[in-house]
Amino acid sequence: MRLFVSVDVPDELTDAVDDLQDEFADAEGLNLTDPAQTHVTLKFLGDVDESRLPDLRRELAAAVADADVDPFTARFSGLGVFPSLEYISVVWLGVEDGSEELTRLHETVEERTTAMGFEPESHEFTPHVTLARMEHAGGKKLVQRLVREREPTVGETTVESVHLTESTLTDEGPVYATVARFSLADD
Repeated sequence: MRLFVSVDVPDELTDAVDDLQDEFADAEGLNLTDPAQTHVTLKFLGDVDESRLPDLRRELAAAVADADVDPFTARFSGLGVFPSLEYISVVWLGVEDGSEELTRLHETVEERTTAMGFEPESHEFTPHVTLARMEHAGGKKLVQRLVREREPTVGETTVESVHLTESTLTDEGPVYATVARFSLADD
């Protein structure tokens, strides 16, 4: 099973994500993600043997509890790229409000999963929603201009849970299914 830990962007923001992606439609070499599957990845786990699921569920539940994060508002706003504007691999939508909570969740998930033997992250965590991946630099100038000039706000949502998600790769792109859901503390 190919798994990751995420906070999902709700369906009511799908149209706004789609509208934002339309601005990149003429960028040659850019593959847009499915707006209905957008999410903030807290931790990519990779291929995981199904026999590890009970332990993984237990550790993720503990990680979410350790983070001590109550339901919070996440506001999706701003554009960015990885790794840099000179060499673009990923175009993303930022998280304006809620980034501290997402970072805290990432840190506790990272700690618990690394202790289980999963690879530690090799880069600093930046809460974001992937909008597109750049296959080649044909549309680089358009992407650079939009990222420099645009400060879009897609909307906001109340984050109430963290998901363990399975990603199945298909010819039409990845298909996501929730394996487990972990509610945030609500005191």
